[in-house]
Amino acid sequence: MSDRGSDSRKLTIGGAVDWELAATVGAKLARPAPATTDYTRDQAVAQLAELARRAEQPVREVTGLNEGADITEARVVDRPQWVRAATGSMRVMTGGSDTPGGFLTSKLTGAQTGAVLAFISSGILGQYDPFTAGPEPDGTGGELLLVYPNVIAVERQLQVDPTDFRFWVCLHEVTHRVQFRANPWLAEHMSSSLSTLTHDAGEQVGDVVGRLAGYVRDQRKGEVADQNPGGVVGLLRAVQAEPQRQALDRLLVLGTLLEGHAEHVMDAVGPAVVPSVATIRARFDHRRQRKQPPLQRIIRALLGFEAKMNQYTRGKAFVDEVVGRVGMARFNTIWTSAQTLPLPPEIEEPQRWIDRVL
Repeated sequence: MSDRGSDSRKLTIGGAVDWELAATVGAKLARPAPATTDYTRDQAVAQLAELARRAEQPVREVTGLNEGADITEARVVDRPQWVRAATGSMRVMTGGSDTPGGFLTSKLTGAQTGAVLAFISSGILGQYDPFTAGPEPDGTGGELLLVYPNVIAVERQLQVDPTDFRFWVCLHEVTHRVQFRANPWLAEHMSSSLSTLTHDAGEQVGDVVGRLAGYVRDQRKGEVADQNPGGVVGLLRAVQAEPQRQALDRLLVLGTLLEGHAEHVMDAVGPAVVPSVATIRARFDHRRQRKQPPLQRIIRALLGFEAKMNQYTRGKAFVDEVVGRVGMARFNTIWTSAQTLPLPPEIEEPQRWIDRVL
C-alpha cells in the first residue's frame, strides 16, 4: 500500500471536489435527450441490455480472454444517470472523501466538474467502469454503462440500422469489460497511475514556471519530441514533475491500447454478427473526422477529445499490426503485467514491442 497520504503536502484532487454538487450540477445541465416515444425508449433500453449479453461470447472467443465468470448485466442509463455514475467513479479514482477540504474551493471545483461532465454526457455512447462496485461477493467486477439517448441520436444521425448499430456499440464496450475482468491487475495499475497523477508533488511555483517556459521555447524551435506532443497533453506534461509525467504516459499508453484493442475486436467480430458493419464503420469514422464549430473544437481539445480520437486510431493500428504478425494468442502476452504493456515509442513501432516482449 502507498503511504502518500501521510505527507501533509500532498492532497488528492478528490478531496478538493464536492462530488455531490458535481453530480447535481451535471445532471441539471445535461442536454435533453432526443425526442422519442415511450415505446422507442423502452425498446432501445431492453435491446441494449440484451445485445450487451449477446456480445460477451463472441468477444471472449475473438480475444481469447475468458475469465470464466458469469456474464454480468449492463446498466442502460440516460444522461443525468451517467453523470451521477461518472462522479461516483471519479470520486473513487481520485481518492475523494465525504468531507472535502476547503468549502469554497470544493464547491467551485464541484460545479466545474459537473459542467464538464454535462458536456461529455451528450456524446458518450457507453463505458466500462472498473472502479464501481460490481456483482462479485467482494464488490469487484465493475459496471458496464450504455447511454441509450446518445445511441439513439447517433444511429439516427448516421441513418444506419438501429439493431446493427447497437450491437456494434455493445461489442466495443463489452470488450472493455472483458479486458478488465480477465485481467484484474489493470484496474490497480490504472488506479496507481491516477493516484500519482493527482497528488501534489509539493513543488515550488518557480520550478513549474521554469518547465513551462522551457516547453514554450521548445515549441517555438520545433524541438518537442513525439512522446511529448503539443496541445493540451504536451502542456500538461510540461508543468509536471517527472513522477507525474511517467504516470500520465502510463495512462495514455494504457488508454491507447484498450481503445485500439476494442476497435480491433469490433472489426474482427462485426462481419459475423453485424450485417451492415462496413456501412456503420465508414459512416462512424466520417462522423469522427468531420469539422466542428470553432468553439466546440476548443472545448473538445481542452477536454481531451482529440487525444481520445487519436488513441482509437493509433491503438488500432498497433493491435492490428501485432495480431497480424504473431496472432491473437501471442498478442495476449501483453496482458501479463505492467512490464509487458507497450512503452510509448512502441505504440508507433509495434515491432519494437514484439522484439522486447516476445
